[in-house]
Amino acid sequence: MNVAFLLIVLASVVFAAITGTADAVGMAALGGAKAAVELVLSLAGSITFFLGLTAIVEEAGGLKLMAKVIRPVMRRLFPEIPADHPAMGAMVMNLAANALGLGNAATPFGLKAMKELAKIAPRKGEASDAMCLFLAINTSGLAILPTGIIALRAGLGSTDPAAILPSTLLATGASTCVGVTAALLLRRLPLFAASPADPDATHAAHAAVAWPEPADAGDGAPEPPADSWWPLIGVLATLGGLVAAVHVWGSAASAWILPALIAGMVGFGAVRGVKVYEAFLVGAKEGFQLALGIIPYLVAVLAVVSMLRASGGIDALVGGVGGVFAAIGFPAEVLPLALLRPLTGSGAFAITADLAKTHGVDSAIGLIATTMNGSTETTFYVLAVYFGSVGVTRARYAVAAGLAADIAGAVVSVIAVNWLLL
Repeated sequence: MNVAFLLIVLASVVFAAITGTADAVGMAALGGAKAAVELVLSLAGSITFFLGLTAIVEEAGGLKLMAKVIRPVMRRLFPEIPADHPAMGAMVMNLAANALGLGNAATPFGLKAMKELAKIAPRKGEASDAMCLFLAINTSGLAILPTGIIALRAGLGSTDPAAILPSTLLATGASTCVGVTAALLLRRLPLFAASPADPDATHAAHAAVAWPEPADAGDGAPEPPADSWWPLIGVLATLGGLVAAVHVWGSAASAWILPALIAGMVGFGAVRGVKVYEAFLVGAKEGFQLALGIIPYLVAVLAVVSMLRASGGIDALVGGVGGVFAAIGFPAEVLPLALLRPLTGSGAFAITADLAKTHGVDSAIGLIATTMNGSTETTFYVLAVYFGSVGVTRARYAVAAGLAADIAGAVVSVIAVNWLLL
């Protein structure tokens, strides 16, 4: 992000010199900073509200239930990891938290998963196949409840804030499928072949795996229940029905998504015996602090983006590549977001907000930008944090798989919005 920030500022100055807009560029920086603070204040209520709702779901055990849903898939994607190994449990909980939009809860589980995977990796300092595949899924940003983006749209005055839920489901699903497929294929290429196994690491790996001992015959100990596919099938059928309903009935169906989502989250907590009001307040307090905490990031990004726009740099970029991307149906206006999304989450959020405000939150550009932001994760940030936590210096194909997922998410975002919402 340091490089991106510097390049945007330098490009703004260069274009200002070419177009003679130095005064406008300087004022745009101050105007962008002011707009960032105003934007956060307008979003604070929505962010606070949705984090209050997610706190209810988390308190009600929604995280564990989602973990049970995805566990059968994880066991087949990672056959080399014993089902009862700590790495498997941490990976399942991490992906379940991401799917429910509980980003703060997902990171600790992700770090725990990387620590456990490092213990059984055949080579020290090199990403194993399990690590690469786990991060490919993680960076693809699989999310069933993109509450943060819905909150952004609500704060910007959208008439139907949850309209992007079906398009986001399609985009994030495609992103995850492409990321997983890329990881499984790239591992076979000689370019990404694993180094010779480290004997010390291999010995430690075998020692770290807690293989279960077979039960004695006739001891009466019940065998662990097999994972059931029915919960996952039910979830997929529900999500498919939601997408189909929006495609057939349009806004008449999407208008009910947000009320149903709110009622469902509160009702789920109530059924599970949670004191929903108290749980909501705990999450809401965290949400308010989160809203205040993003002010510096938004000020930094919106200020320099406003400079680039005032200098004519963005118009030049759109004009230069607009024809090429328009030919394939990809709006050039969202190209900066597609390029920035793998680098920085806060920067991408700021660009998304800027696009939604500039073009209209319910316009085609606004819908595509908010869908795109909610369909993938910050690839390079996730890789840096997770690999850095365990000292991995050779990422092998993790970056390529993550970027493949990002590209798929961006392209399918455009397709899904045009198919479902326009």
